[in-house]
Amino acid sequence: MLYVGNFAIFRTPQTIIYGRGSLEKVGVEASSRGKKALIISDKIMDQLGNVKQCQQLLQDHGVECSVYLGVASEPTDQYVAETLDIFKKDQCDLVISLGGGSCIDTAKAVVVLATNGGYIGEYRKGNRIAEKAPIPHIAIPTTAGTGSEATDVTVITNTSNDVKMMIKQPAFMPTVAIVDPVLTLSSPQHVTAATGVDALSHAIEAYLSRLSHPMADTMALSAMKLIVENIENAYKDGRNIKAREAMSLGSLQAGMSFTNASVCLVHGMSRPIGAMFHVPHGYSNAMLLPAVLEFIKESCIDRLAALGRIFSPKSEGLSNTVLAAIAVESVKKLCQNLNIPNLKNWGIDEKEFNLAVSKMARDAIDSGSPGNSPRIPTLQELEDLYHTCYHYQFLSKEEVQ
Repeated sequence: MLYVGNFAIFRTPQTIIYGRGSLEKVGVEASSRGKKALIISDKIMDQLGNVKQCQQLLQDHGVECSVYLGVASEPTDQYVAETLDIFKKDQCDLVISLGGGSCIDTAKAVVVLATNGGYIGEYRKGNRIAEKAPIPHIAIPTTAGTGSEATDVTVITNTSNDVKMMIKQPAFMPTVAIVDPVLTLSSPQHVTAATGVDALSHAIEAYLSRLSHPMADTMALSAMKLIVENIENAYKDGRNIKAREAMSLGSLQAGMSFTNASVCLVHGMSRPIGAMFHVPHGYSNAMLLPAVLEFIKESCIDRLAALGRIFSPKSEGLSNTVLAAIAVESVKKLCQNLNIPNLKNWGIDEKEFNLAVSKMARDAIDSGSPGNSPRIPTLQELEDLYHTCYHYQFLSKEEVQ
């Protein structure tokens, strides 16, 4: 629970560094926490020169480093095992994740297992608690989306049963978050769209969650405003640094909001799609968000109205019911404008999808996230919603125009 008695818990990294060029602080932060770092990243970050720059900044402050570039998809228990093996063999005492949410989530698992041992799946649903302090972890996101740099959640796929394991404990919170918007300038247009809607879904779900509280609400509302006002500018012009700054800050705030208020139905449904059909997390959330908002709208009119006011600032005199409808239609239009595909257009075979729906619905409920939704679906409603999402049309071209 995020409430203890009458008190709301709000957790963040020990240090958050945000702004253009803030990557330069990695050496200072690392040198005060360890002598040899393991950088967990991917081949794209290496090709862009970001890994080499990070290595140089560490060396400038007397920190040695090893590198793992094996993260090539959503994080899996195999990546965790491989990375942990390198960490131990190279006698590292610090971890730096540089990349998207997959790199950061992999690092979160490694730093906890390095001191607490066991298999990462053992920590799911609190079956095993990380009692020992994790290895220091500096998280450096290169997309504006997951907000993982500021959450105590890691999502790791169990490769033996294709289940995405959502694991939440304070020990998984990074020690330091360095959020440098410059690193997001290289993010491709389609990634900017998907991760941006992912961040928006974090903020929306945190605000609508049954576990919401005032501190998380403040971050969620700010994040929604930053993202709504800047995502299309970042999408249309990836070199727009002001839009990138706003998106990075919005993603960070969304991360802080949902880790303290939890996510809901979108994420509960999204994880099984990612595990079974290998759809990147940002895309699967974006594909589901409009249909889920339609499904829950009547159960959260007043809260959705706040999002409607952000999309439609000149809304004086409109009822909350009208504003909630504006919110849903505006999210649909946004997804259309960002060319977010539905599940069919992504290329998922309909027959295979239909065969998987029952398992996905059960796995979604088992994750616990749908239970935080303003409207808690039955198993049958969840299966029906999956079918709706497969063919879902955001808006017709005429409506967009």
